[in-house]
Amino acid sequence: MPIYESVMQEKPPIVLDIGNAYTKLGFAAEAYPRKIMPTEVVMTTTGVRKRLLDYDTQEELYDQLVDFLQTIFFKHLLVSPKERKFVLVENVFGPTVLRETLARVLFVHFDVSSVLFVPVHLIALSTLAVPTALVVDIGYSETSVMPVFCGVQIMAAFKDQSYGGRAIHAEIRRQLVETGVKESLLTESVLEDIKVRACFVTTMERAQAFAQGGEDQPTAAPGVDYIVSDNDAVIQVPGVLRETVYEIMFEDSNERDSLAHLILRSILDCTLDVRRALVESVFLVGGGSMVQGLLARLRQELQHLLAKDPFYAERFHGELQFKFFNAIGKQNFTAWLGGALCGATDLIQTRSLVKETYLKSEHVPDWSNLCDNRPTGS
Repeated sequence: MPIYESVMQEKPPIVLDIGNAYTKLGFAAEAYPRKIMPTEVVMTTTGVRKRLLDYDTQEELYDQLVDFLQTIFFKHLLVSPKERKFVLVENVFGPTVLRETLARVLFVHFDVSSVLFVPVHLIALSTLAVPTALVVDIGYSETSVMPVFCGVQIMAAFKDQSYGGRAIHAEIRRQLVETGVKESLLTESVLEDIKVRACFVTTMERAQAFAQGGEDQPTAAPGVDYIVSDNDAVIQVPGVLRETVYEIMFEDSNERDSLAHLILRSILDCTLDVRRALVESVFLVGGGSMVQGLLARLRQELQHLLAKDPFYAERFHGELQFKFFNAIGKQNFTAWLGGALCGATDLIQTRSLVKETYLKSEHVPDWSNLCDNRPTGS
């Protein structure tokens, strides 16, 4: 994408990707976010730290967003948001109350100039400069699959499931508690550290052998000792846990909702003429996709289902080989990078919601709202 001088002569737009676990923040036309921080807020009234998206009422969400964005602007980015342009990366199926409240905070409280909402799957794909791919976003709270063909999201084929970073943490906690580890030691930060430092995705053959049990189990990976820095306690992480904790994304069930099934069902929900293009262009993004061994295991699972599962063998024809794109930079901020590229083009001028338009109705146009998508004159 070209960088237009008329855009970058002004103050560079601020790009935010507010996720369930982490928020990426920085400026347009930069290659990396300035900071990746937990999506947590310390309330100025009570001093309590809590997750940003844990709220009971819309007014509570408004107050939390004000405190959270103040921290971003005045502690990390060190800029005034007044009269600034913004690019916000969002889930296209995210809650309407969140985007409406976020827009109200930015326009009314911080007096920003304009806001451009961009869908996470489509904008992540823009970093590759290709128009077609099957985008798989493995995040903290869910894993979602969105086919994109010729730059258009195929919404009817969208799939998602609840296994993500949170489910992996719960599985690590369950297995460690079974080995006798005190649950009080297993805080969210400790669980995440164990996941990142010690765990990986094993091969399909070894996973099946572990699942069958018995005496013919393969030799597990060596266990490791994890030192909890807060109280110098030592947690023994078994080798079996290191290999099997990610099996919740691949385990067979009657629901057929493993990651491989999710991808294949999403492709089948697309028309025949786009299926081969999607099979040959799978793009993994999100922090959960950075785990070692995931790509090889996913390819193995997909090819196995195509060859052995009658349901898919009847519907997919020809010699199909799943191919994967490599991300530009790290997968955990690929969507933010797409937003930074978008903010450096003239899209920030032509597609943004400006303050004057918002203040007339205090409403953010939404693709799911028929009132915002009626043809002119109707």
